[in-house]
Amino acid sequence: MPNERSSIEKEISLPSSDISIIKLVDSIVTDAYNSRASDVHIDPGEEKVHVRFRIDGVMHNIFALPKDIQEEIISRIKVLSGLRTDEHQAAQDGRFKFKTGDKSFDVRVSITPTYYEENAVMRILAEPEQGFSVDNLGFSKRNLATVKKNIAKPYGMILVTGPTGSGKTTTLYTILKELNQPAVSIITIEDPIEYSIEGIEQIQVNPRTGLTFANGLRSILRQDPNVIMVGEIRDEETAGISVNAALTGHLILSTLHTNDAATTLPRLLDMGIEPFLIASTVNIAMSQRLVRKLCNVCKYKKELAPEEIKSLETSLPKTYLRGSNLADKTFYEGKGCKECDNSGYFGRIAIHEVLEVTESLRKAIVAQSTANTIRDIAVLEGMIPIVQDGLEKAEQGITSIEEVLRVMHE
Repeated sequence: MPNERSSIEKEISLPSSDISIIKLVDSIVTDAYNSRASDVHIDPGEEKVHVRFRIDGVMHNIFALPKDIQEEIISRIKVLSGLRTDEHQAAQDGRFKFKTGDKSFDVRVSITPTYYEENAVMRILAEPEQGFSVDNLGFSKRNLATVKKNIAKPYGMILVTGPTGSGKTTTLYTILKELNQPAVSIITIEDPIEYSIEGIEQIQVNPRTGLTFANGLRSILRQDPNVIMVGEIRDEETAGISVNAALTGHLILSTLHTNDAATTLPRLLDMGIEPFLIASTVNIAMSQRLVRKLCNVCKYKKELAPEEIKSLETSLPKTYLRGSNLADKTFYEGKGCKECDNSGYFGRIAIHEVLEVTESLRKAIVAQSTANTIRDIAVLEGMIPIVQDGLEKAEQGITSIEEVLRVMHE
């Protein structure tokens, strides 16, 4: 469906002297929060300053502001974030707390010099409205049982993979909240700390003081934790310490940048971890993406055209069809309505693949098998590939088949 909001940009043409910069910045952040935006982009152009929101993972043009107030807008954001207002040639990062009505949330700020002077991107760190639990993260019944079984283990590694913006942090925080009991000591090291969680010690990486993931992790191990969350395993040193911590009776939660769950295991090999250590410590590796959910107000059943069926049958995983006919399956689409800003979508949900390290997979890891071999073994043992998980959600009317394919092709 064409997205009406993306193509409309309101132009604010008041004289600059009539615009209150403080009220303007406040109203931009408030509007972003009320629109469920995850990010606000203030992009300078030659003649205008364009304000765009990322809603459900998709950018929308919101309005254009006069060019001559650009510097004042950026300065106001810098003041709120405690950044240097006299620095215009270097990138700066900060954050501030914002309150609108009875809601309070953090805003993370990134300011960078561009061809048309400085821009600003603000990440709205508003916690989900519903009381998030592992049960409502979008896991299929089988995947949910696997995840719950493995987060209950006293030691080992739980790794979440996926591209930037795929909800990995939300998944980790939700698992931490599930594990957060008085009898358990939980410490995290993050870059940056996204949300504050009561009862959990959270440490912010600070390279200027030598507090890296690796150094921070060494310190954490002297703090007597049961559960450790490492924001991201980026290098061999952090990987090695994490694996050793998992071996010595700690439950380690972390993220890696890989395309799918199966590639996670060879990636650790590339980081210099011994195969038998990977086989002994990794409990599960899960990959995820975020897809937009169909609007419940305007979604309708969609009949696939013969040419669509022919095209899909060649690209869909064999495990999905299992001998059934694609023409017999029901899918859905959103017409677009006032509720969803004519996009046909409202909100997002994760699609997953969850790879549990079994005995046969341990043997494959020790033998340094390829990611393809590991994936084939996992599928034979019941792992649901991420595309199949998405297509099953499309059949249930949660998302559309186009959205699943769009996200996977990205």
